Amino acid sequence: MTAPVLTACGGASDVGARRKLNEDAYLASAPLFIVADGMGGHDAGEIASATVIEHFSSLIGQEALSIGQVRDALASARSAVGSLGQHGGPGAGAGTTLSGVAIAAVDGLGYWLVLNIGDSRTYQFAGGVLEQITVDHSYVQELIDDGEITPEQAKSDRRRNIITRAIGAGSVGDADYWLFPAEIGDRMLVCSDGLTTELSDERIAEVLGAESDPQRAADILTADAVQAGGRDNVTVVVVDALTVASARGVHVQADEAEELDDTRPRAARDGGMR
Repeated sequence: MTAPVLTACGGASDVGARRKLNEDAYLASAPLFIVADGMGGHDAGEIASATVIEHFSSLIGQEALSIGQVRDALASARSAVGSLGQHGGPGAGAGTTLSGVAIAAVDGLGYWLVLNIGDSRTYQFAGGVLEQITVDHSYVQELIDDGEITPEQAKSDRRRNIITRAIGAGSVGDADYWLFPAEIGDRMLVCSDGLTTELSDERIAEVLGAESDPQRAADILTADAVQAGGRDNVTVVVVDALTVASARGVHVQADEAEELDDTRPRAARDGGMR
């Protein structure tokens, strides 16, 4: 059996310029690429984020994941975070966000399965265009949806750090999921809000387009965010699709993509949704 998507990836994390503790944690190993941002203002956010990463680590090494497997891991992680602080241990009341992407398969074709809870984000960079896949679970996002503020105003709104869903911290809100076909050359970006509060979409796209090595791209984005202010912890994971199963058992590589264009998975044809 061959993995439906073969990837290369890189990851970086920095405490930032103002915090003393890095409450972010990440996992970047096929088939799973996720970032968890421990919640400031709660006890032991770094324990919550590390607990979530630990529970998802059991999925490493598989060729693809189903949404059921991801949901089961999330349920297990949520239970573990909810148990923190019991019997006098650390982490009572802790919480964390979670965002990321897993390799999935539909009828043998390579797909991306994106999940999100909170205000960490997952983007797709394809054809030079950066697209935010996830939707923030945040107070300012609700104000944007209601037309009360613009996305630009949200960046400086004093309520921008209020999130409406999390793992732990008393939240019971579920994650959102997106499933769509992977494409050769896709570059997925997963990050904590320490990146997106400091760098514009234009700068992020510029780095992703200019730096071909995913580890180097993650390093540059993280360093730029710290240099730009570093008001929060910064974590970045970059994932490249090197080959994608376009038909059952058949992989195409970048230099074959044009010739086999009509065999590549497409959302409309193959039932993908976003």
